[in-house]
Amino acid sequence: MENREESPADERAPTPPERGLLHIWKSGGPSEQLCPERVLLSKCVLQVALGEHHGLLLSQGGQVYSFGELLWRGLSVPVSAPVLEESLLGRTVVRVAAGGFHCGAVSEQGNVYMWGENTAGQCGLTERGTTANITVSEPCPVTVVDNEVVPPVVVRVVDLACGREHSLALSAQNELWAWGSGCQLGLVTNTFPVWRPQKVEHLAGRHVIQVACGAYHSLALVRSLPQQNYTTQKPPEKKEQGQSPRYSSTEREEPLAVDDAHYCPLGVELTEVMTAEMSPRRRRPRQRLRPGGRSAGSSPGSGAGLCPYSEDGKSNTIQENLPAGTKLESEGHADPLTQTDGSPKSQPLSGWTANKNSFNDELELQNLLQKLSGHSLEMRHASGPGDTDSLSSQTSDDSYVSSTPSTDIFTSSYKDDMPIKSQTNNSGGVAGIYSSSSPVCSEEVRIYLEKERQALQGQKSSSLTDINQKGKTGPNRRRSLPGTPTHGSPRRRRPCACGPSSAGRTQTAAPEEAGDILPSLETEVWSWGRGSEGQLGHGDQLARLQPLCINSLTSEEVIKVAAGSHHSLALTAQCQVYSWGSNMCGQLGHINSPVTVPQQTKLSDGLRAWDVSAGQSHSLLLADGDCVQPVLLYCGQQQETSSYQSQRSCQRSPNRAESYTVRPTLLPFCVEMGYVSRVCSGGQSCAVLADHNVMGFISAIHELASRERQFYCWLSSVRKLLMTPLFNRESASPSLGEPCTHLFFSLCERLVRLSVLIGRHSTSLSYFLHDVQGRDVTSLPLLTHTEHFLDIYKEYCSSVGDFQVMGGFQSLHKLSLECLGSQQTILAQLCVSNKSARDDVDLVSLLYWPLQQLHQYGRVLLKLAACYDVLTTEYQSLHQGSCQYESLSLSLLRRKKEAETTFLFWKTHSGKNTEVLRLPQRRVVCESSNRSLTLQNAGRFSNHWFILFNDVLVHTQFSTHHVYPLTCLWVKPVTENSGGLYAIKITCPEESFTLVASTPQEKNKWLRSINQEIDQVLGGGGQGSSPGLTAMSRTASYKFTGEGRFKDARYTGGWLAGRVHGRGNMEWPDGRTYSGNFKNGLEDGYGECKMPNKLLDKPDTYQGHWREGKIHGFGKYKYANGEVYEGCFYDDQRHGYGMLSSGKLARTSSSVFIGQWVHDRKTGYGVYDDITRGEKYMGLWVDDQRHGNAVVVTQHCVYYEGTFRENKMSGTGLLVSEDNTAFHGEFSDDWIVSGKGVLSLANGDSLEGLFNGEWTTGLKVVGTYYKPAVEGPEDKDRNNLLRLGQYVVPAGQRWTCVFDECWSRLGCDSAVRGERTTAWENIAVTITSARRHCPNLSRSQTKILEGLEFIPQHGEPVTTANYDNIRRYLTKACETPHHPLGWLVETLVTVYRMTYVGVGSNRRLLRQAVQEVQAYLTHFYSIVRFLFPGLPDDGGIIPDPPVSSSKSRHNSDTSDCVVVVSCSSLLLPLLLPRLYPPLFTLYCLQEEPEEAQYWDRILRLNKQPDQSLLSFLGVQEKFWPVWMSILGEKKQIVSSSKDACFVSAVETLQQISTTFTPSDKLLVIQKTFEELTQEIKPLLDGNFLWCMDDLLPLFLYVVLRARIRNLGAEVSLIEDLMDPNVQHGEMGLMFTTLKACYIQIQRESTT
Repeated sequence: MENREESPADERAPTPPERGLLHIWKSGGPSEQLCPERVLLSKCVLQVALGEHHGLLLSQGGQVYSFGELLWRGLSVPVSAPVLEESLLGRTVVRVAAGGFHCGAVSEQGNVYMWGENTAGQCGLTERGTTANITVSEPCPVTVVDNEVVPPVVVRVVDLACGREHSLALSAQNELWAWGSGCQLGLVTNTFPVWRPQKVEHLAGRHVIQVACGAYHSLALVRSLPQQNYTTQKPPEKKEQGQSPRYSSTEREEPLAVDDAHYCPLGVELTEVMTAEMSPRRRRPRQRLRPGGRSAGSSPGSGAGLCPYSEDGKSNTIQENLPAGTKLESEGHADPLTQTDGSPKSQPLSGWTANKNSFNDELELQNLLQKLSGHSLEMRHASGPGDTDSLSSQTSDDSYVSSTPSTDIFTSSYKDDMPIKSQTNNSGGVAGIYSSSSPVCSEEVRIYLEKERQALQGQKSSSLTDINQKGKTGPNRRRSLPGTPTHGSPRRRRPCACGPSSAGRTQTAAPEEAGDILPSLETEVWSWGRGSEGQLGHGDQLARLQPLCINSLTSEEVIKVAAGSHHSLALTAQCQVYSWGSNMCGQLGHINSPVTVPQQTKLSDGLRAWDVSAGQSHSLLLADGDCVQPVLLYCGQQQETSSYQSQRSCQRSPNRAESYTVRPTLLPFCVEMGYVSRVCSGGQSCAVLADHNVMGFISAIHELASRERQFYCWLSSVRKLLMTPLFNRESASPSLGEPCTHLFFSLCERLVRLSVLIGRHSTSLSYFLHDVQGRDVTSLPLLTHTEHFLDIYKEYCSSVGDFQVMGGFQSLHKLSLECLGSQQTILAQLCVSNKSARDDVDLVSLLYWPLQQLHQYGRVLLKLAACYDVLTTEYQSLHQGSCQYESLSLSLLRRKKEAETTFLFWKTHSGKNTEVLRLPQRRVVCESSNRSLTLQNAGRFSNHWFILFNDVLVHTQFSTHHVYPLTCLWVKPVTENSGGLYAIKITCPEESFTLVASTPQEKNKWLRSINQEIDQVLGGGGQGSSPGLTAMSRTASYKFTGEGRFKDARYTGGWLAGRVHGRGNMEWPDGRTYSGNFKNGLEDGYGECKMPNKLLDKPDTYQGHWREGKIHGFGKYKYANGEVYEGCFYDDQRHGYGMLSSGKLARTSSSVFIGQWVHDRKTGYGVYDDITRGEKYMGLWVDDQRHGNAVVVTQHCVYYEGTFRENKMSGTGLLVSEDNTAFHGEFSDDWIVSGKGVLSLANGDSLEGLFNGEWTTGLKVVGTYYKPAVEGPEDKDRNNLLRLGQYVVPAGQRWTCVFDECWSRLGCDSAVRGERTTAWENIAVTITSARRHCPNLSRSQTKILEGLEFIPQHGEPVTTANYDNIRRYLTKACETPHHPLGWLVETLVTVYRMTYVGVGSNRRLLRQAVQEVQAYLTHFYSIVRFLFPGLPDDGGIIPDPPVSSSKSRHNSDTSDCVVVVSCSSLLLPLLLPRLYPPLFTLYCLQEEPEEAQYWDRILRLNKQPDQSLLSFLGVQEKFWPVWMSILGEKKQIVSSSKDACFVSAVETLQQISTTFTPSDKLLVIQKTFEELTQEIKPLLDGNFLWCMDDLLPLFLYVVLRARIRNLGAEVSLIEDLMDPNVQHGEMGLMFTTLKACYIQIQRESTT
């Protein structure tokens, strides 16, 4: 092991890499005498970290090397021969960190490894319990665990920073974790050391970007909270213990209100300080390893917690006084910020509100002492390890206590008289030393107060001289409020939007954002720890136990922070460096006072810093100079003796150096190093990483970054010196005029957006350079965010051009002269080109100058592309990006020229007439003032002036302007004619005209220009479209102004050659709207329309089809009065099939009509359901009147059939009441009898004669009463008179309008008159359009439509092979209403239900209902045969043999092996299931008396056991079953057994009620016989044949046991709708058997 440590790295090679070259040197000597040492390694160095006397190197491949004074191993390794940390081999390390005397590393997996000195727990290992183990010689893992989640999870770390006695880790969730000792941890604890990493709760919920550690203080770069999160926050009214008090509203309004940046939210309390100082005990100094192997006490920075004394016992100046921000006042005193008269009190020390007369009398002093001593016991017991208000009072073995107490002991404890919680802990361990502290004596308090009074009077306190300096924090309130400890700390409100860069490439500063590679510039710097040198930047020298935001840096766009031993640096995106803290050696780079707040480091002109590092007493900056190669700047100690260095290393606060620089100086040797990419400092050493310029790649990257940083500095100066003052002036008192003011504000906004983008991009490029060897060039933001860059530049160029076109720069120039005054000279220096002789600021050139950056992008990207082979992905990406930026550069330069030309045009043609045409976005293209273009057939003295803008063509005649938008303008050349005119045809939506050019060149010029602008305005490239090729079809908006049906309407949608065409929306001023398809300027196709009804204050709406601007086709019209019509239209009239619903049930007259319409009137067959009267009319109509044969049924079951004339019953008719009383005779009006007639009573008696009167009230009769003879002959004539159906409209003549509409959808004028090919094409178009325009289709519907898009084979003869294909196609077609056949089926079902449901459920309508179904089948089959002409006639035979026996179910004759096709066999399965409910209901009503008798017999006979019933029915005993099977077990049937015989046959027969079609019901009967036969066969011989005498009783038993309800209705339905082809076959015989059983059961005697 020792051999390994002592042996240098054996991987050094004589040929070092070309990138990641390390140079290192000692600081302190004159720059001309410094000689950096080159460290030679075989691999490039990715990162270097320097401690006080040691350093770490991270090489490519994740290997770690150590050099320097490795005290934990007792080694001294020269930097020229670093040793490899072999214990880290195999773990790819991506980050290293060096503390004062310890080291850390982070692996690619996010694991942390620590080694070195561990006296303060800075290596984070578990406490060993002894003092011997004070070092960790080998890297050991330190696990960061988040215990706040359940279960606890291991935190992935991405960055690490180390101080002398503490370590900080940044997690992948951008949270901060700390361990070690001291207040620089920022933890809410009073137990030190902290061995295990703990989360810094004060920054919980915040996005920490980067962290840095000084000797005893910490810095964090944090992303600012969104604006709305803090602008509305109000200060809490109640102050918490240990936390800074919030200002009340009155305090905030005072002119000298204290800046909250100078408050210590969790500072060091005075009681602690005094207790620690006056304690008689002093702990023995802790042993620390010293360089050279010797140990010494109280080594530099051994104290960890509060601000220390210097070793010689003398405190600093600040430590002799009470801290700034301390309130000293007793109860009853007024607010120290106001005097007794209420006037504001002058406050020489901002942040400190001490009263001049505080503690002058002894009483007040005694009160203070009582409070300090009285709470001592409570203090010792009140706090605990997890107490959020407890503060660390001691740190490690030789802890020093600051003499600068916090403000909170007075402001929160004394003023509010709240109990003080002690900062000590009674538990064991190192923290227990101060658990028994003595009370504070009055003499010591008096000394402190005296010193405080002297400091106030003399103004000599170094910590208080900075307090009045607010810097930029006065007007800008901080954008993040300091959090509160644990209980009040903000939790993470959202997932991190920003994560660190990928493992191995973690940047020193802001990592990349997820989804956005550009880092944020809205940052804050938070600091905590010791502040004895002002290194915290809060304007005092107080310690901070919790992170606190530095207000003065909040709006400075800080992108990196660095911490030296006792000073701090912050680098901004504007290449400025702010420094604060100890300036004993000039390390701050300035001599400004005070040093306790950030001050800008003075850099030479032309230098722009982009990387910073801080050492023990020096700072090293990396900056851009005059050339591309970066330069190094140094500030700090120049020379130092070795004895001084040795003395200095033992001190906690630095001493003033003998010689140091006042401002950063250039290190001349940096030129020889190559291209430096990163700087590092630590202790008294400096290091840089540099790259050689291979193939110009490195120089190109540096050039890109340098130019971008320079560009951002220029933009910031323009914003600061020009735009912001002008914006504020214009906001206060507008003077540019209405349009220009708005455009100027827009210009400012676009400039800010451009500036923010460039700032973020330049920062991103700086990060890219830090790790250029590990980055992919295709990840450059210019390539990954090309569209964003192009859009920002386009918007900015448009804003400048718009402002220029409106003449805003002239007014702005005058405003700038008034507003800027003496700054004009400074501003003139920003004008990098086209300076005028008078040195005036050319604002136009100044604001157009950013466009040149696009050319620089393209040029540098082309340089980078030259470093790669043309076939590589990198070359393709770089070359494409270069072309895009160059193309945009040229395009924007053209826009600039267009804006200048337009401005000169308006300047030349100024006047009231042309001013109305002047718009910001409008650019002039060409104009005809030279009479190059005129109107054809124009008068001799007419004056026509044409101006082509980029959006409109303007025709000016005298003072009249005609404006034609280019979006709705079509142009084409007129062919040469005999007249020799060079003409151009212009087409607009409402007019057309011809222009004549003076020469062919002028004609081509105008034609090309108009086409280019049209192409541009339509979204094309506009790069020279060929004449005549501009899209004839387009989408645009237009408002009609001329007379016509579109007058004053605004249209948005498709166009074709100047006419509305395609899909679009039309809106009229009166509220009419149309949304749908257009064709040749008219509504055509499917569309939705709204037409307002002013009388009813409701609109009429229509959804459906149009043709040539009229409602034509099928649609749904909702009237304002509540009526709804759904059906066919023809030329804006209801024509064909349609259903009209007149209102709802709540209305006085509610009705529904469904039937035929002719020219908007009911004409033909229709059904009218008068819901109010409870009557339903089914018959013929003429001109909206009932006229012709018809049937009327009422809700009282009265049935009438007869003739109607002029909307009333007139002529001969038949009326039947519910009790079967019937009247046949003459009617003169509705239900009024007048004339001859015959009245038949229910008992068979009849009256014949003259009748007069209303049927419902009473009849007057003059006639003869007949009583039929008992045995006389039947009167056939009278029976014929009372026969139903003689005045009914024949079934074949009903609903012809429905079938006509179906034929029309197939493209046929009438039935069977049309082209079959056209019909199939219409079907395909309908299905395709339905899929396209119906997005809400279900998955099953979509699948059906996909199957129907393919046209089946329809011309060839039908065989048994393709007959099933036809059946399947018809089945699919009838499942969707989008298919014409599916619509037909759906409509037939609708009309059938409208007829026979409700009032129409009258048993006397059964015959009509059955005949109607049969008529449907006939008409339907004719349509199917038209589509499939190969089908035979109804009842025809397909001669091919069937493929399988299953064809028998389709009514095939198995004996002849042929398939018989009929309309019922093919179509009834499609129709009847949908019509079954109303039809079967009629059957049940018809068979109701017989059903009652049948069911009574069923119930009586089923009471008998099986054997008794079999015997009663006459079944022979040989057919009686002996055994029955129950769950597979055989059991004998006994005399008492019930429902045990022929169970399978009974269950099969019961299925007859679950089927719909007669064929399916017959199959059930057939299966029942088969089951019955199967059960009988085991009882008899195998050659058994049924005879009817044996079969009928046995089947009668099965029917009885099946207990089928409405069996009579089932039998009647089968009999009426059975396929005639099977009536006389086997199935017919079986059906006859069932019918016989049903009759037999009715007549069976139960006695």
